[in-house]
Amino acid sequence: MKRTLILGATSNPSRYAYLAAQKLRTYGHPILLIGRRKGTALGEEIHLDKPDWKDVDTVTLYINPSHQPEYYDYIISLNPKRVIFNPGTENSEFKSMLAFKNIIPIEGCTLVMLSIGQY
Repeated sequence: MKRTLILGATSNPSRYAYLAAQKLRTYGHPILLIGRRKGTALGEEIHLDKPDWKDVDTVTLYINPSHQPEYYDYIISLNPKRVIFNPGTENSEFKSMLAFKNIIPIEGCTLVMLSIGQY
């Protein structure tokens, strides 16, 4: 199973980040949550800070590219295998930084990837 950080997590069940958390859990992937507002999703705390988590396989982004720079160093420090840029989060600058650090940037949709067995 791939331990996944959802950046842009929310407690709102109608948002894609919440749906991704649900589907990741359904497929047995442990989730870590960071958001811009306090709360919980699926019984997990949504963190506002940048915890020093270990063994993060995947980071899936649900935040606007204008908010991503404050997380560049943090995400790289987690040394994930890949970062998924969900629709609307595409960021060529960050993709280049990740590739330079041997972290695979993927433009895709976490929900679709899970549904078709390519997560």
